Amino acid sequence: MTAVVPERATRIRPVAPVSVLVGVDPVLVRPARRPDVRAAHHAIRHAVFVEEQGLFGDNGGTDVDAHDARDDVVHVLATHLGRPAGTVRLYPLGDGEWMGDRLAVLPEFRSAAIGGPLVRFAVATAGAHDGTRMHAHVQVANERFFHRLGWSTAGPREIYVGTEHVPMTTALQTPTTEWLAGPRPKCIMEP
Repeated sequence: MTAVVPERATRIRPVAPVSVLVGVDPVLVRPARRPDVRAAHHAIRHAVFVEEQGLFGDNGGTDVDAHDARDDVVHVLATHLGRPAGTVRLYPLGDGEWMGDRLAVLPEFRSAAIGGPLVRFAVATAGAHDGTRMHAHVQVANERFFHRLGWSTAGPREIYVGTEHVPMTTALQTPTTEWLAGPRPKCIMEP
């Protein structure tokens, strides 16, 4: 028996690589409760606020303050494909009012859309804790970003931690569809 050799063999063309993250969000936002996660949270804050922006020089070169020691403060860490990328901190002020601050994203992740999920997570968390309004001191360059997220300017520019900021605010909503989404958690636990 003789083998039949085609006159012209067809060439196999390479296929473009397929992302294994199709349909998967590469950004994970969660409370920083474990010591290693909290250390990553603080490292990002230090890298952005102290080293990059030169803020908090009059505080001994640290952005850590009395709020960080409070039991009711929620420290948040965002990761991008498992790598620590950004942070935010939030805490109650009383009477349903909350403060969000220390929003920071490392430079190498600023094009990866980390800030929006961090702000939305903070707003949702404060709302889930029966908050009615959240406030923030936002650096002037980020005012439009917050407007796009539904926040409103709440007064004239002011000096906050040595640089110009804009006071901003947003109304919080508590979940109203518990029959659909299930009961609200009293606290958000990390795996």
